[in-house]
Amino acid sequence: MLPIAVDAMGGDHAPHAIVAGARAAAAAGTPIVLVGPPDLRDRVDIGDLALIEASEVIEMDEDGGKAVRRKKDSTLVRAAEAVRDGEASAMISAGNTGATMASALLRMGRIKGVNRPAIATVIPVPGGRPTILLDAGANAEVQAEWMVQFAQMGSVFSRYRFGVESPRVGLLSIGEEPGKGDQLRKETYPLLVAAAEHGDLNFIGNVEGRDVMTDAADVIVADGFTGNVVLKTLEGGLKAVIGALLGAFGSAPEYKQHADALMPALLPIYEMLDPETYGGAMLLGVDGVCIISHGSSSERAIVNAISVAREMVEADVVGEITTAIRPPADDA
Repeated sequence: MLPIAVDAMGGDHAPHAIVAGARAAAAAGTPIVLVGPPDLRDRVDIGDLALIEASEVIEMDEDGGKAVRRKKDSTLVRAAEAVRDGEASAMISAGNTGATMASALLRMGRIKGVNRPAIATVIPVPGGRPTILLDAGANAEVQAEWMVQFAQMGSVFSRYRFGVESPRVGLLSIGEEPGKGDQLRKETYPLLVAAAEHGDLNFIGNVEGRDVMTDAADVIVADGFTGNVVLKTLEGGLKAVIGALLGAFGSAPEYKQHADALMPALLPIYEMLDPETYGGAMLLGVDGVCIISHGSSSERAIVNAISVAREMVEADVVGEITTAIRPPADDA
């Protein structure tokens, strides 16, 4: 397997947490190449990991598209080029999300027939299998035809990420009935029905926001604006609830004994809800594996992101999506 290119300078805790995660993954048997500045070895111990040198770093607050075009020797651009040129099997970054998407799209290119790439994010489901939400932020404005492709790509991802034989696809709307939603949802619904009749999807109809963290569907399709709002709302809500619980446990001395007794049962739930457990989101539709990790990723998150990248490379998810997204000319 070709090495996985890890952007050593992406994220709030770069380069130390990123390199630590990369070294841990390499020690476990996954080939890794770091992408970072020439003096990276002077900043952090990279062990015997290979290094692709890049003289520039795209900061978190920069405009992603403009920065990728301007900083052609940035770590993100060099990581994407490594995948394009066959020097790496995948790229991972916890840095600027927009720049990660732009570098993957501009350097690796789109899969033939894909209108727009989409971010597929894993949403935890207490007591059940996680749900795939896409698009989670790549495309604020979309067309109905693109939503069908999101559903197709998300189904492939669910199949190989979680072993779902025939992923149930739901369209995120404001009601379960077919006529509910805005114009985009009303245009998308019959296209998803047609795709299901053609055998390309297992479409189950509309789902609502309350269904996202349940087993109502395996794949939930939305435009990137709505999907990102849902994602950030869930992240904020979970943080608020966890913070309130921890605050309640420590609010009085007499609660400590009970809190200690509950911890063995609560810790697995906390781990399941922790985004770091899932490593990151995958950018589906580009011609290569690209994992976008959270900006606050720790060593553990990077290890998990590398694990996901390796699984997706070994499953040839890009090839499977290429087969699933048949251009019109191929159907003739």
